[in-house]
Amino acid sequence: MNEQTTATNTAQTVEAYSAPARFLHWLTVVLVAILIPVGLTMNYRGNTLNIWDDTTNQLYSWHKLIGFVLLWVILLRIAYRVFRGSPPPEPTLEPWQRMGSQVVHYAMYALLLLMPILGWVGVSLYPALDIFGWFSLPALTEPNQELANRVLGAHKALAFILLALIIGHVGMALFHHFGRKDNVLWRMLTSVGRR
Repeated sequence: MNEQTTATNTAQTVEAYSAPARFLHWLTVVLVAILIPVGLTMNYRGNTLNIWDDTTNQLYSWHKLIGFVLLWVILLRIAYRVFRGSPPPEPTLEPWQRMGSQVVHYAMYALLLLMPILGWVGVSLYPALDIFGWFSLPALTEPNQELANRVLGAHKALAFILLALIIGHVGMALFHHFGRKDNVLWRMLTSVGRR
């Protein structure tokens, strides 16, 4: 009887993420889901196939524009988390799972912040700041194509690390949702727990 009451109480105290936190999370998901395939396609067309046509230029402009927007979304997410905090971890998680989750989350935050900055520095060094011929991003540094190649190479390498973390993150969220049937994913989908 006590175990049943404890389980009910625990279930009732599961706290979901706030609506702004959920919105910023899913906005980040959408932006990254666009950025990665656009980035891979533009890189393949431009650097592998050596096709520098209007389509390639459009892809580069989309990548720069969305990456620039992502930078500000991530800064807003970090500020929101610092000032508003986040709900306590899912009560059913083991300590090692909580620690692993924190490491992955902080790594993703760091990469999501670092990658747009590296991209912006890289296109400043190149320089290739124009977006659709509408406007140009402000230059962060003087042109230096040799350094630009290294910075953009690091940007590309980190994209693959971020992709691996995202795949692991999504895999674990789905495992918790369908396998363990806990509230790990549910807390990011709705304002109330599933139990």
